[in-house]
Amino acid sequence: MRRNARRNLAIRKTRQPDAVRKTQPWGAPPWTVDFRPAPRALPDRVDFAIVGGGFTGLSAAAWLRRFAPGQSVLVLESASLGDGASGRTGGMALSETAAGKLPGLGDVLAGYKKILRALRIDSCLTLPGVWELGHSAPAAKGSGAVGKHSPISWSDFGELKVVRCVPGGTVDPGKVLAGLARAAEKAGAQIAEHAEVRALDFSNPLRLRVRYKLWGRVHQKEIRAGQVLLATNAFSLKLSGLRAAAVPKLTFALATAPLSAAQLKAIGLSSRRPFYTIDLPYLWGRLLESNGVIFGAGLVPPYVGTPSRFPIGARSIKNRAHDLRRYDVRKGEAAARLRWLETRVRHLHPALAKVRITHRWGGPILLTEEMRPIFRRFTPKGHPRSKQVIVLAGFNGHGVALSVYLGKWAAQALLRRRPLPRW
Repeated sequence: MRRNARRNLAIRKTRQPDAVRKTQPWGAPPWTVDFRPAPRALPDRVDFAIVGGGFTGLSAAAWLRRFAPGQSVLVLESASLGDGASGRTGGMALSETAAGKLPGLGDVLAGYKKILRALRIDSCLTLPGVWELGHSAPAAKGSGAVGKHSPISWSDFGELKVVRCVPGGTVDPGKVLAGLARAAEKAGAQIAEHAEVRALDFSNPLRLRVRYKLWGRVHQKEIRAGQVLLATNAFSLKLSGLRAAAVPKLTFALATAPLSAAQLKAIGLSSRRPFYTIDLPYLWGRLLESNGVIFGAGLVPPYVGTPSRFPIGARSIKNRAHDLRRYDVRKGEAAARLRWLETRVRHLHPALAKVRITHRWGGPILLTEEMRPIFRRFTPKGHPRSKQVIVLAGFNGHGVALSVYLGKWAAQALLRRRPLPRW
């Protein structure tokens, strides 16, 4: 009886969203994830194992169980839900990939909206459109038709003005992440936090070697799986075979205290449209429900080049070896990038000069050649006949809507109901 009481207490503590956690070296975003999966022993065998508990993996898990309720699904997350890119994004929902519209992609925003509605996720999704901003030389007095009609006129390496409005909007990432996890668990998927996949053996069946924590103890487990989805994005590149195809970076954001209506009008954000620049130096941002503003920019390790094509080659191999967890937003290169971003924001417009900063944080991003997502079957050397593993990663900053949308597609591909794209 006492043992059951202790176990029930442990479950309740695990599910408390406001439980005290250790300070995160990447800082805290203004989102909360009010969901923790119930701790359970891991199974010996599953039909589908999903590695990565972010937007992609949780979306795939929910749809696998909806499409095939008789099949078992296990999500293995090495940390806590929200510790990776999905919980540290700025929450901008964009209409296509960073490389533009790709063959067979379809309408991402329409599909995203449909998924959130089908899974009954309260996401605070709004789609007013997104401003694309461009830098230009300072306009002469009384000239510049674009300047006259642009709601934004900021001082940022020249003048920063609106070029056009494109489809898109904003979402609460914490609510989406928690909603996807609830939908997956309610459908019958098992979600395990602090369960790190240390190795994947391409035998028949596939075997995953997992190190996980349960009720205060560390366990080792081998799990057999019929099929595997690798949805770790910027992490575990060796496991996913992406070391030679993608580069992980840490990107940064900050949030301001709520601005008054007069301040929002002065800086041109009364329409509540999010924004991003179409040239360098890159800058993006959006309003929070509180009327605070998020601004984001900067990478470590740094990258200098064209925004349309990231160089993957011998010269960038050294940067690939970096473990993003070595960075701390409170010190070193990461802290310097955040200070640079804050100084830049304060100089955009006089209304922002003395605004209070409430949150500073960083999040992982995975950059790929030509900015295309990686969505393919993984067949390592020595296993040419293995077609039981799918890799889905590399959203290049466009993953808020796209990862959820492609997560559903991945579920269909695992069930052989839809072919993978040819990107």
